[in-house]
Amino acid sequence: MTAIPVIIDTDTAQDDCVTILLGLLDPAADLLAITMVAGNVGFEQQVANAHLTLNVAGRLGTVPVHLGCRRPLMRDWESAEDVHGDGSGGLSMDRDGVTESGEHGVDALLRLTAERPGEVSIVAIGPLTNIAMAVVKDPAFAARVKSLYVMGGSNNGRGNITAAAEFNFYVDPEAAQVVMDAGFADLRIVTWDPLTLRDATIDRARYNELCELGTPLAGFFARMCEATIDYDESVGINGSTHPDSLTLAILLHPELVQASARYRVDVETRSELTRGLSVMAWEKFGLTPNATVVEAVDAPAFYRVLAGLLATATTPDRPVTGLAG
Repeated sequence: MTAIPVIIDTDTAQDDCVTILLGLLDPAADLLAITMVAGNVGFEQQVANAHLTLNVAGRLGTVPVHLGCRRPLMRDWESAEDVHGDGSGGLSMDRDGVTESGEHGVDALLRLTAERPGEVSIVAIGPLTNIAMAVVKDPAFAARVKSLYVMGGSNNGRGNITAAAEFNFYVDPEAAQVVMDAGFADLRIVTWDPLTLRDATIDRARYNELCELGTPLAGFFARMCEATIDYDESVGINGSTHPDSLTLAILLHPELVQASARYRVDVETRSELTRGLSVMAWEKFGLTPNATVVEAVDAPAFYRVLAGLLATATTPDRPVTGLAG
């Protein structure tokens, strides 16, 4: 198997951490870089969460962490700390000597795709600010990206930060629209509703099975996902939601996809009532498609991917405060 060169663009909290673990430990992935974008929690906390995840995997310092855009293109930053807490369940580590790359995340995206045009895939699981900035800075960027996998929006369904909008598109709708208009040859979208809610939500019993696998990764998973599953259940979602790790899993294991279709996807930027709404027009309307929207995945197979990942034995490079064992 030839590993897939991939960059993870992330606002590291909860399932973003699982995504990084998958990028580090799945043999199908060759994780080139992690680029940070303002999103779920405070920017410095996101950076700490990324290093913590690398550490728990026994890979601290082996993948560069690039600091990207610290705010949306045209809006004030809004967080999801009410959902995720600090995004790592209060875990921490000594970061003495741990550093980030001096290269900005947007510049890293441009350089890595220029060095290997047509080879590198990007998995964007936060607001799309970094990706949009790369498009604006270098109009040839989109043509160099082999595939762009985006966790964002809903397929004409409900949101999760407002009734209309999913968080990533809501936080920076202008960036999302820039990306929709950029002409990526292979743009794939993993949605909140219906896909995540139906196929990537793990009920409490199966979630507990993952938490009890007895590895450092399983213990890490239990701590960092605890706040989110509690929140999800409090708002009527039956379990722990994992759209971000699903997005990377689909790239690495395309056989997970059971249904997808081409759509013209646009994001509302002008209305405050429906800010960030993703409008996905199917073939009836005669519009030129710009994205492939994933409509169904093999949920049991995705669960097996997560279980296999969390059962992997690792030795953290540094002690993790608060992690049992």
